[in-house]
Amino acid sequence: MVTMEKVTPIKVVHQRAVISCVDNSDQVLRERIKLVFYEQGIELLDASDLDMALGYLVSHVPQPILVQFASFGPEAISFLESVHSLSPDAPVIVILMRDSVTDAVRFIRNGAFGCLGPGSTADELFNVVEAAGDYSTTRRAPEAALEREPWRKCLIGQSPALDKVAKIIRIVAPRRCSVLISGETGTGKEMAARAIHQASDRARRPMISVNCSALPANLIEAELFGHVKGAFTGAVGNRIGRFEQADGGTLFLDEIGDIPFDLQAKLLRALQEREIQRLGGTETIKVDVRLIAATNADLLAKMRQGLFREDLYYRLNVIPIHMPTLRERVTDIPLLVNHFVSKVCAAEGLSAKHVGSSAMSFVCSYSWPGNVRQLENIVEQAVVMNASRETLDAADFSLPKPMQTERASRITFPTGNLPDEGMDFPETLRQFERGIIDQALLRTQGNKTLAAEMLHLPRTTLVNKLRALETAA
Repeated sequence: MVTMEKVTPIKVVHQRAVISCVDNSDQVLRERIKLVFYEQGIELLDASDLDMALGYLVSHVPQPILVQFASFGPEAISFLESVHSLSPDAPVIVILMRDSVTDAVRFIRNGAFGCLGPGSTADELFNVVEAAGDYSTTRRAPEAALEREPWRKCLIGQSPALDKVAKIIRIVAPRRCSVLISGETGTGKEMAARAIHQASDRARRPMISVNCSALPANLIEAELFGHVKGAFTGAVGNRIGRFEQADGGTLFLDEIGDIPFDLQAKLLRALQEREIQRLGGTETIKVDVRLIAATNADLLAKMRQGLFREDLYYRLNVIPIHMPTLRERVTDIPLLVNHFVSKVCAAEGLSAKHVGSSAMSFVCSYSWPGNVRQLENIVEQAVVMNASRETLDAADFSLPKPMQTERASRITFPTGNLPDEGMDFPETLRQFERGIIDQALLRTQGNKTLAAEMLHLPRTTLVNKLRALETAA
């Protein structure tokens, strides 16, 4: 029996309701579950039998289902198949009447989102319901919002970290000011730039992208500003540059930190005066360009090293946007996975595929050092290598084993040595605190109750710290 005597006061906000189907003979459990969910402000759709639970799926938005089974068998298989058929977005949480690791594994392999034993605590119940709510919510794309804001399709996800980016885009998109997007490799900086362009009144004009790190230093100037005939060996005719191509639209300069120092002054002038000169030419050409730059480098460090102009930095950094890592937006992973599965299936002409809940949990537990780009590549590999199968399971996702502990190994601890240039003390403490909590969540596979015990903290304290850290990010 799930013990409900002591309930940690935590608000589960990921879903408005939970479908509960507990054996009629277990009235004590039914009433305790009903009381606990009522206290948490969650509507409990109490089903007297399996058919009634399935009926709720037909008449309600997909919700997590809490269902009790004596053991794994034909009835359980039939129920899981019916849920998947009626509402693939509805995760099933099983409460077993007896402890059985074998049955728990069988339920998970057959599509159950989670499995609880008869001695599970209320906190353990809420942990799995909370995770199921994340999964169920992110499986459903907000179609109405996408109709109002088509640019939102560039930003797949609904996490607080990504929502913060979307809010900034709504504010800055109508303006002409420069934007500097920072973030780790693979976090989707170019997609954020496209969202800004599509949300602006320049959307009908082109967005031109230039990867500054992919061009030889001696060609970047001609690439950006164009050249006249005879400007250099091989310049057999006049050629317009990227600034002119983007006139009236948006110019996106990726890896801006790699632009040569001697070219930075010319770029600064183009931004300030809204005019350029082609390489080898004397004519001044007016351009109306909205510049968006991106970098995964520390431009402030480059400034201190004399590799990046301070005046150019502040001209670019009028509006800063930081793209969160995938580690900071774990709740977006299910939506991203389903998006990439559909994208690959359409591109390869394959029939639609489904990612099982156990596979989704496996993917969500990975650290993703390569962020969204790595996730997309892994999903593409899984779909292509299993083209004949309709459902993908955990074994289909080939995650590099040496990188499984990447998240923990990248965490650094203060040594007590103060750098010569000083430090941002509150930010250093925030990063240290976040690193410790990340390690605990990694080792407990996201179980907040176990993570709190590992850190000798009340669960509510851990949850509040996580919320505060996300707000400050």
